[in-house]
Amino acid sequence: MLLLRSLCLKPSSFTLLNFNSNSRLLHFSTLRPFSSSATVSPPSKAIIYSTHGEPDAVTELVEVPGVEVKENEVCVKMLAAPINPSDINRIQGVYPVRPQPPAVGGYEGVGEVYAVGQAVTTLSPGDWVIPSPPSFGTWQTYIVKDQNVWHKINKGVPMEYAATITVNPLTALLMLEDCVTLSPGDAIVQNGATSMVGQCVIQIAKSRGIRNINIIRDRAGVDEVKESLKDLGADEVFTEKELEVKNVKSLLGDIPEPVLGFNCVGGNAASLVLKFLRHGGTMVTYGGMSKKPVTVSTSSFIFKDLSLRGFWLQKWLGTDKAEESRKMIDRLLGLVQDGKLKYKMEMAPFDDFNTALDKALGKLGSQPKQVIKF
Repeated sequence: MLLLRSLCLKPSSFTLLNFNSNSRLLHFSTLRPFSSSATVSPPSKAIIYSTHGEPDAVTELVEVPGVEVKENEVCVKMLAAPINPSDINRIQGVYPVRPQPPAVGGYEGVGEVYAVGQAVTTLSPGDWVIPSPPSFGTWQTYIVKDQNVWHKINKGVPMEYAATITVNPLTALLMLEDCVTLSPGDAIVQNGATSMVGQCVIQIAKSRGIRNINIIRDRAGVDEVKESLKDLGADEVFTEKELEVKNVKSLLGDIPEPVLGFNCVGGNAASLVLKFLRHGGTMVTYGGMSKKPVTVSTSSFIFKDLSLRGFWLQKWLGTDKAEESRKMIDRLLGLVQDGKLKYKMEMAPFDDFNTALDKALGKLGSQPKQVIKF
């Protein structure tokens, strides 16, 4: 037997982990007793990892018995949760902030209130809620946490958007609003434009009257990719190969030189963003998909006075921004309901989690964002 932490179900409880030799299914039994009159959550199923490693090798399906819902706590029946790259990195043990295993995977999602503690007055059974700020352990069917963890949202929002609104769309909105002051008519440039953040940047920029230039990698079906991004509101879309010219700014036409650039790739793709920026412009790095460093010429600093900075959503959320972030999430959900924010996703049944994980890991080629439906 292995003494296991609460798997994000109950901060004060401990659990015994029993391995069933006839199956990959794990069974849990709680050590904390509760009275017969207490509200108890239903039994839950969860995806856990007992050690860091490749997600397809270390994740397991587990069964967790019901636990007591204390007076200030809320039991939420999870409806959907995405598989984000950062979720994978946490399981691999390479993300800067991560729970210590054994732990439940997942970091954002949407659920429906199933039961509330006696002291809870702001939420009721049937309400839709998201963990805000995001919280570890969303890949499970029922979660019991303090009422302050949960943010009530409009039930009219499509489930898959409610499940994915906190990490990528919020990153896009914050980078557009917190890094430099942009006005209608200004321009931005970004690489990784087909990513979820990239798609959100295009649409939020368009809603604010900000022009946007987008860089994508060379790939099969590039014309269709370009068309889909322009349908979202992209002003220009270039492949990296198309930007192998002496003066990339000659391609701008009537678009002003960008004041702000976003980099989530690194390497040559980051250098292309820098080439577009106007004098005094800023490039914000929020990812490094190529795993190659950002290289900047001396002349870019001296003669163009460019600024480089980074952005990490989790750090921003860790600076007492809960209320502000919730207001921004409501704004984003409003854009979704108005049809002004959309991105590609694929709903995957919880019972088919392994296939969804393989898609998220890129084992089955390029795939949309995988969203688990419980």
